[in-house]
Amino acid sequence: MNVNIGEKADVVVIGGGPAGSTVSTLLVQHGCKVQLFERERFPRFHIGESLIPETYWVFKRLKMLDKMKASPFVKKYSVQFVNAQGKESAPFYFHDNKPHECSQTWQVIRSEFDTMMLDNAREQGVEVHQPARVLEVLFEGSRAVGVRVQAEDGSVREVQAKVVVDASGQSAMLQNRFKLRVWDPVLDKGAIWTYWQGAYRDTGRDEGATVVIQTTNKKGWWWYIPQHDNTVSVGVVAPFDYLFKGRGSHEQTYNEEVAACPAVQKRLAGAERATGYFATKDYSYRSKQVAGDGWVLIGDAFGFLDPLYSSGVLLALKSGELAADAIADGLAKGDVSAAQLGRWGEMFNKGVDRMRRLVCEYYDGFSFGKFVKHFPHLRGKITDLLIGDLFTDKVDEVWAPMESLYPPEKKGIPSWQQGAPSEAADRVNELFLPPGPLR
Repeated sequence: MNVNIGEKADVVVIGGGPAGSTVSTLLVQHGCKVQLFERERFPRFHIGESLIPETYWVFKRLKMLDKMKASPFVKKYSVQFVNAQGKESAPFYFHDNKPHECSQTWQVIRSEFDTMMLDNAREQGVEVHQPARVLEVLFEGSRAVGVRVQAEDGSVREVQAKVVVDASGQSAMLQNRFKLRVWDPVLDKGAIWTYWQGAYRDTGRDEGATVVIQTTNKKGWWWYIPQHDNTVSVGVVAPFDYLFKGRGSHEQTYNEEVAACPAVQKRLAGAERATGYFATKDYSYRSKQVAGDGWVLIGDAFGFLDPLYSSGVLLALKSGELAADAIADGLAKGDVSAAQLGRWGEMFNKGVDRMRRLVCEYYDGFSFGKFVKHFPHLRGKITDLLIGDLFTDKVDEVWAPMESLYPPEKKGIPSWQQGAPSEAADRVNELFLPPGPLR
């Protein structure tokens, strides 16, 4: 095998999804020379269609706002919850809580959105190679110094870099290499979904709302996300064992769950299925660290939380933004140590912990309607969390009132505090318990 050696870049980015396109675009804006390698041709299918408002601020830095506004994507103004009895909450309108254009976001078809993001990176000067497969990250001792890449024609080359960013998604090259992955001890969920044409849509500013529908048996929930191509993404999320063990095909399980949920049945009346069935399993995890000497993990290559509040793309964009600023500062100072490149990790993890707690509270029976009824003055703080305003302690005042509503039978340690019964329990607790006063 012939290997071409000698190319150089300031930064190499592995993966061209939202995290990779974000970090590479912002690094180019900082004046860095960036090469990005994406193994697939775009457009390509990807789940995760619903954005939340805090993505606005990263889009603004990326110079993506005008493109998003001009896109055909459905505008999203709110999220609404439906309980197991089919009772609908009042919509949580983002603009009512924060009257700014940032409070309107979008429901996106990821094949189109991800292509827009990567094209935007190209336009701003990122050197994008696609399709191109990174075979391995190269190290000198413990420091990453580049990558070995295979092009579509089979040729292999090495690219030297001062920093390597792993944005390779759930394949998570470096996380797997260093055995950094820690599965969430509580959020052992799975999902089955498909797409429907002609399904029910609300009107006016509710037309683009994400609807979260609790299953009748309270074992899980449905997402209901309208798209601009007359399709609606409809998926069920539940514990892994319940959804995948001792049951039939994905199609059979999905249809059984639809039949058991009148609120979903009603919305799908008269609709036609537009695709086959998709499934994902065991997807809640995080890395033990965000960076090492010369390397950084972002997006799903660092971790994935849960689809409940549509935080995936926000966390991809936010980790890309924070990593880009740390990398650019490090390159300017000649410091690509783990401490410098990962300086954003503690703050980022605290934000993820806040969203994780809200997810766990929902799975433990938290009712948005009941909470707002008892604490109407905190409706805005709950909406802040749903918007994705996670990286500030101002939202932490919701937790004590939330605990005050725990039923008497909710004894012992709440699920958001539970660790794994293994030798890694202490490390899992360190990773997943909420910060500071939430402990």
